Amino acid sequence: MSNDFKMSSLIAQLRTVAFFAGLKGEVLDDLARHALWREYAPGEVVFLEGEPASGLYLLRHGWLKAVKSSPEGREQVLRFIGPGETFNEAGVFANWSLPATVYALEPAGAWLLQRDAILRLLRERPDFAENVLENMARRVIDLVDLVADLSLRPVTGRLARLLLETADGDELLRPRWYTQAELAARLGTVPDVIQRAMRGLDADGVIEVDRQRIRICDREALEALAA
Repeated sequence: MSNDFKMSSLIAQLRTVAFFAGLKGEVLDDLARHALWREYAPGEVVFLEGEPASGLYLLRHGWLKAVKSSPEGREQVLRFIGPGETFNEAGVFANWSLPATVYALEPAGAWLLQRDAILRLLRERPDFAENVLENMARRVIDLVDLVADLSLRPVTGRLARLLLETADGDELLRPRWYTQAELAARLGTVPDVIQRAMRGLDADGVIEVDRQRIRICDREALEALAA
C-alpha cells in the first residue's frame, strides 16, 4: 500500500469518526501527515495497561479487545473494538497512563494519531473539544451500563442484552475468535455458565446457535430476559 493511498484512506476514514465531524480538510490533512501506521497479528498486544499514552488509535481493519485483568489472571472484557472505531481516548484526553490492555483478536491494522497533534486541536478548535466531550460522555455511559449489567443482571439477562445490541437484524455472525470463552470474559462469568445459558435459550427456541452464527428466533422473549 503506497503512502499516498494510505494518506487518502486515512483522511476518508477520519471524516466518518464522530470526534472529527465538521473539521476542515486542511485540519484532517495535518492529522494524517503525523499519523503512524501499525499492524498486529492475532494475539499480539497493542498496548499494556499502565504504559504512557502515545496517541489516539483509529482501527482500519480487524478486531481488538480491551481488557482489565486481575492478579489471578482473570479477564474482564471492557469492549470489543471493530473497524472504524477509536480507542485510548482516556489516555490521550485525560493524560493518564493507559487504563486497559488491548489485544488483537485477528490480523488488524490501525492508525496512531499522535497525542501532540490531538492536544493542539483541542486548544485551537472549540468544536473539536465539544465533540470530544460528547463522545467521552457516551463512553462513560457505556461503562456505567457495563457495571450495572455485571452487578444487577443474571448471566442469561446479560447474554440476552448483548445479543440484542450486537445482532445485525436477527442474526449475529461469529468470527473464529468469538468463542464462548470470549463471551464469558465480556459478560463477567466463566465459559461453563455461558454454555449452559446458551443451551437453555436454544432449547427454549429463543435463539439458534451454530459455530458461524447466533440467530434470534424469539425477539420478544429475548427482550423480556434483557429487561
